[in-house]
Amino acid sequence: MAQDRTMIDWDDVRYFLAVARGGSVRAAAGRLGVNHATVLRRIAQLEERLGAQMFEKLPSGYRMTAAGEEVLELAEQMEASSLQLETRVFGRDQGVRGLLRVTLAPPLAVHLLMPDFADFARLHPDIEMEILSSGELANLTNREADVAIRVVYDRKTLPLNLHGLKGPEIFGGVYISRDRLAAWRAGAPDPFRWIVISRHGVPDWVGEGEVRAAGVPFRVTDAEAQIAAVRQGLGMTTLPCFVGDADPLLARAPGFDLHLYGTVWSLTQGETRKTKRVQLFTEFVSRRLAAHAPLLAGRSGSRD
Repeated sequence: MAQDRTMIDWDDVRYFLAVARGGSVRAAAGRLGVNHATVLRRIAQLEERLGAQMFEKLPSGYRMTAAGEEVLELAEQMEASSLQLETRVFGRDQGVRGLLRVTLAPPLAVHLLMPDFADFARLHPDIEMEILSSGELANLTNREADVAIRVVYDRKTLPLNLHGLKGPEIFGGVYISRDRLAAWRAGAPDPFRWIVISRHGVPDWVGEGEVRAAGVPFRVTDAEAQIAAVRQGLGMTTLPCFVGDADPLLARAPGFDLHLYGTVWSLTQGETRKTKRVQLFTEFVSRRLAAHAPLLAGRSGSRD
């Protein structure tokens, strides 16, 4: 316990150096971007830990005591070591190796980007990739992931502390199985159900299309079950065009317009975005997303 009480806090030393170099608490506060009281508290903490007074307060400013002069030399050595450590670690992080964690919604991972992720992994075999695909997206600020690929409807909802690369827009449509569509065109009387993920519910515009749906929906809890249900001919559902148009068992329901889901963004945060592996990945995935733009916009084929 005695050792813990006397252990020097590097942050306290930074404040000491700022006062020593600036000659006043005000100058130190301005340099460090903090208030006057914070600087005084940090200096007091250092003096308490060392058991010596570091400065004398004079009308002209702060002057170091003899103890402060001794501490200054060691403090500058600590600063040099800290900078060397940061440079070495950051330089190593510029190598194309290490862990890369990417968070995104499951449909984007499963139905669109997994082949691209595989290509990236083959290009950079020393990068360990971890794909976090779930309904709950990881938090970049808490370092739960390095890159987030998100569909954002309103750009203003993006956190201000994230750096973003804007990608293409994603549109969705209404899809049914090809067999059910053929049966409907042949005059089959069976009603269509709306297949919905429970938390979303039935869209407000369900009555706009040519194909009429029954009032009782069919509910599922996830996107893969939703796709399986529509393949089985249970009814209609809304899907991103990159899912529905790419599925040979599905077709667009006639009479429904496409609707905008949002825009794809590749998001990074803070110093993480400066690492080489993150830069390589975000540039790579941005190019691949641009190439997918026709599919994402529903222009790759009508499928009806």
